[in-house]
Amino acid sequence: MSDHREKGVDFIGVTVSYFCHDGKGNYVLHKRGPACRDEHDRWDCGGGAVEFGDTVLETLKKEIREEFGTEPTEYEFLGFRDVFREYEGTPTRWISLDYRVRLDRDRVVNAEPHKFSDLSWYRLDALPVPMHSQFALALEQYRDKLV
Repeated sequence: MSDHREKGVDFIGVTVSYFCHDGKGNYVLHKRGPACRDEHDRWDCGGGAVEFGDTVLETLKKEIREEFGTEPTEYEFLGFRDVFREYEGTPTRWISLDYRVRLDRDRVVNAEPHKFSDLSWYRLDALPVPMHSQFALALEQYRDKLV
């Protein structure tokens, strides 16, 4: 038996997800490239797994720096989601701690071009396709808090 255990598959993964906006109704999304864990060529809002030893807020700030090359100017906790899904025949389970985060639009860059093939700003009523499989559920849960 292998000593390798995979987050979200062999045990429940905990992730921080964030909806980053500019304060003017625009949200930055990235298109997942081949180096992402899954859901390649789908648009997503951003996030990352909480690593052992890191706090949730440390993870939030670290992941935003890694993905968008900047620091949040403000953030608010939206809530959590139980994420049950199947990807390529494998059931996965995550707990997502979700945040609405304001960024200075002029400082946002694609800081992980090896992972994300594109990055752009969208209004919630004009989203690109295809979206990450969990995005519609998150949007439905938080729509009133994201406007």
